[in-house]
Amino acid sequence: MSSKKTSIFENGLIWFGAAASLAEILAGTAIAPLGFQKGFWAIIIGHIIGCILLFLAGLIGGKTEKSAMETVKMSFGKKGSLIFAILNIIQLIGWTSIMIYDGAIAANGIFSVGNWIWAVIIGALIILWICVGIENLGKLNTVAMTLLFALTIVLSVVIFRSNGVLAPLSDEISFGAAVELSVAMPLSWLPLISDYTKDAQKPVGACISSSVTYFAVSCWMYVIGMGAAIFAGTANIVDIILKSGIGVVGLLIVLFSTVTTTFLDAFSAGVSSETVSKKLKSKYVGIVVTLIGVITAIVYPLTNITDFLYLIGSVFAPMIAVQIADYFILKKNSSDTEWKWINLAIWLVGFICYRVLMRVDIVVGNTLPSILITILVAVIVNKVVDLIKK
Repeated sequence: MSSKKTSIFENGLIWFGAAASLAEILAGTAIAPLGFQKGFWAIIIGHIIGCILLFLAGLIGGKTEKSAMETVKMSFGKKGSLIFAILNIIQLIGWTSIMIYDGAIAANGIFSVGNWIWAVIIGALIILWICVGIENLGKLNTVAMTLLFALTIVLSVVIFRSNGVLAPLSDEISFGAAVELSVAMPLSWLPLISDYTKDAQKPVGACISSSVTYFAVSCWMYVIGMGAAIFAGTANIVDIILKSGIGVVGLLIVLFSTVTTTFLDAFSAGVSSETVSKKLKSKYVGIVVTLIGVITAIVYPLTNITDFLYLIGSVFAPMIAVQIADYFILKKNSSDTEWKWINLAIWLVGFICYRVLMRVDIVVGNTLPSILITILVAVIVNKVVDLIKK
């Protein structure tokens, strides 16, 4: 456990950096076919759902002072938590690779020196962030976030002062699918948030600060992406930066947003690795994950992440549903091994439910219904088992 506690403000800065990313902007471009008004409400509704779950996940870690995967152990046991820790490390390696790839492509589009060179530069900056450490990032993050805040305002002004010509958009998207795409980003952070709230001075305040900050900034990034596709006539953020004449400013946006977001992925992969084996050191694993991300970003084209987002949702949405039922509703903190395996069975029901609901167009997306069904199943099974035992 860290000896230094993080403040409410520092937690907010961490999640500002998480939300201000190219991946969120690119996700927003996919919602453009709905038009601005419907697309805006899909973004808001999706983020409300996702950020409520983000808050609850962070609160469990903050209250118990346990990392994300340690809180998973409370509901699924040591062996069960290993499954989710390994899956989490895999998804974080995937995110690290995707973010470095997107950042390198965008940076090279602004200042062409070679994608692989930018991938190496971004990787080096992420490793620098990891070496400084989460407890000592306060001042560095304050400077980075202040600059990033100013730069994204510039980008927003550029987009919304454009000619208002709707880009030719051929891929249709339903309102429910747009909501689900908006839920997907905060959902991808569920297995990570407790890695930061566990060290908070004031857990409730830190969780509110984290989730509200992420909500506001992530919605903003989505709207920038959607606005780029609708008003600027292109879904390519690099084209917007080049046309606007803010080349150096745009390059800084790309670099800072990529580093501050991807740092959290690599760092949390390290924290999760300690759940797999106490012999592993989180800082060194985080550096290795970053190096893997750099190599992967150089070797493979990582363009379409929609299926990746849905896979993350189908794994981690039912996981947090079981945790919410256990901690907030049933108030269980038992060492009963039998319950851990029952919870894994309930998670499997939730996983199947999510995958089935993906084929149904629901106005609020499929995460919320699958979460509610999983929680309901957990409560019913708990009551039935209690009756049998009596």
